[in-house]
Amino acid sequence: MLADYPILEAFLTGLITGFLVSIPVGPINVTIIHEGAERGFRWGALIGAGSVLMEAIYCAIGFAGFSELFTGTLAKAVLQLASFALMSYLGFKYLLAKEVNNTTRGAERMENRFHPHTAFMTGFVRTLGNPGVLLLWVALSATFLAHEWVEPTWASKSYCIMGVATGGLVWFAILSSVVSFGKRHLSDISLLNLTRSAGAILLVAAIALGYKLALLLTVVLKNGRTPKS
Repeated sequence: MLADYPILEAFLTGLITGFLVSIPVGPINVTIIHEGAERGFRWGALIGAGSVLMEAIYCAIGFAGFSELFTGTLAKAVLQLASFALMSYLGFKYLLAKEVNNTTRGAERMENRFHPHTAFMTGFVRTLGNPGVLLLWVALSATFLAHEWVEPTWASKSYCIMGVATGGLVWFAILSSVVSFGKRHLSDISLLNLTRSAGAILLVAAIALGYKLALLLTVVLKNGRTPKS
């Protein structure tokens, strides 16, 4: 059981999550697809690496923030409900996506301010300019703690953050390989199919979270307390 190896559990939690949240097509993936085909694998991978660094920072901010306050029984139940709602929302959002977002207003403002000239800084600045990514990682870090997939220690959190970075790097390396070695742009339909596939996976995760929440609420209502994991 992974619960017997908390460090491994924390790392795998970050790895899987980091990979999955990188799949839906947004500004970073679109940039890699358009520029990687022209400039090669290294350029695309460096864009992804810059984005991953910013996402890891956002994840660390989430762990360092208010997520540590959610330690009580009621708070954990509320967070588990919130995580179910978040996964369901993202799942349906990506599954029903009808177009690909090439950029965001925040990213455009950041680029106009910093004028990144390298692939790495392009990925970093575009993710920095997307406040939705910060909100996502704040919510996810709190969810990890509420479900006890990550322990409230910085050792466990650090391994989770490393997992997030590894998962993101793996996805961007795969994407950069496809577009650079294939020397072609992916069609809009292919991009939407990637996003919708990620949405389907997130919905499966939401169902699993919902099942776990239902079991928790059943025990709480029956015994008046939260069972220990």
